[in-house]
Amino acid sequence: MSTSAPAKVPTPEKPGGASRFGALDRYFRISERGSSVVREVRGGLATFFAMAYIIVLNPIILGSAKDMYGHHLDNGQLVTATALTAAFSTLLMGVIGNVPIALAAGLGVNSVVALQLAPRMSWPDAMGMVVLAGFVVMLLVATGLRERVMNAVPFGLRKAISIGIGLFIMLIGLVDSGFVTRMPDAAQTTVPLQLGTGGHLTGWPVLVFILGALLTFALIVRKVPGAILISIVGMTVLAVIINAVATIPSWGLTVPKWPGNPVSTPDFGLIGEVSLFGGFSKVGVLTGILFVFTVLLSCFFDAMGTIMGVSDEAKLTDAEGYMPGINKVLFVDGLAVAAGGASSSSATTAFVESTAGVGEGARTGLANVVTGGLFAVALFLTPIATMVPSQAATPALIAVGFLILSNSVKEIDWADYTIAIPAFVTMLMMPFTYSITNGIGMGFITFTVLRLAAGRGREIPVPMYVVSAVFAFYYLMPALGLT
Repeated sequence: MSTSAPAKVPTPEKPGGASRFGALDRYFRISERGSSVVREVRGGLATFFAMAYIIVLNPIILGSAKDMYGHHLDNGQLVTATALTAAFSTLLMGVIGNVPIALAAGLGVNSVVALQLAPRMSWPDAMGMVVLAGFVVMLLVATGLRERVMNAVPFGLRKAISIGIGLFIMLIGLVDSGFVTRMPDAAQTTVPLQLGTGGHLTGWPVLVFILGALLTFALIVRKVPGAILISIVGMTVLAVIINAVATIPSWGLTVPKWPGNPVSTPDFGLIGEVSLFGGFSKVGVLTGILFVFTVLLSCFFDAMGTIMGVSDEAKLTDAEGYMPGINKVLFVDGLAVAAGGASSSSATTAFVESTAGVGEGARTGLANVVTGGLFAVALFLTPIATMVPSQAATPALIAVGFLILSNSVKEIDWADYTIAIPAFVTMLMMPFTYSITNGIGMGFITFTVLRLAAGRGREIPVPMYVVSAVFAFYYLMPALGLT
């Protein structure tokens, strides 16, 4: 499954224009944060289009797996569960957390649920462990431990996390668009990625992506308000036209074609199908705890990195990089994990694609209200919501990734190797391992080891020692026979 753009994309709008909305402006602090209702709506739309693919992809990942009894989850019910939980969690984050960070079923953790948990227990048992992981996250927030861990991260590493997320979403955009593809394992090559298909750029879908990327950057250079959203809509229209007049072998997950029946009836059959402790009787207490720990670790640090990166890009942090009111955001994130398990859509977490909305100027939870509202509408209009091809949406990720790098890389102290090297490891391991959690874990361990090697152990916050030890144990689990 997963960061200041506005400084690079100034617009002629006057933030104070939001004041005419009165109570709405005061509640979401729109003018106070230098935004406007128009920007928030644009940002919410951009974020939704950038992450709407999850409505299709999550059911494919979960629906393709079997539990220990050979049962599959129903695809239609998974679509409903995914859209419903994304709508609920995103709206909650907007109204309570007042940040433009959308949530949906986390990529990565859904694979853990499908491939590690479900084959050894029933689906309700597996989802019960996700709910338990969410409860633990909320407990950590309530005790203040999660905020302490986040506040213990040095400034340089915070910036590195933002940069790593920028590189990560750029790679996601390149791969999902088909501009870059994975080399088949049978190729027996040391090169894991290649340009296009067979080393060449071919086909209309890739052309749509290239034109979209060029259009997005051109609009940004011209300082056009709504650059990202204009590009997504424009390329979607172009893709629909191309698909209608040309023979296209494959667009990927979504086909840009107006559906014959745009209205679908949601099926809520999976909601509440959960067994909290049933899995422990199947795999034993120790293995069950390790399963919960694995889900917890992924959710905890994926969300932590995304929240830190997006809030930094949205200028919601203070001079030291801390975000006021962070506990509300963290609590909603923990609740979202539990809600994802309760709906059988897997753990719900913060999405890095929220940066598309931030790139459009989103600064408040109003953008989330728009995104969450669209997910709610998607419950009934899923065919329309999923007609935007990835080739039209992914140029936004490329553009935002560039803006993140250009704004954050200069703020790292490259002269201090005990920060520079961990920052380097953090920002590279995210895209190279396709995981925000791995980037954070390896960066934290490197930071702790190098500070100790330099005789600066007293400068390491206690939470960093603890988290580094937890990550070291996590990486050693396979060697210890604990997975």
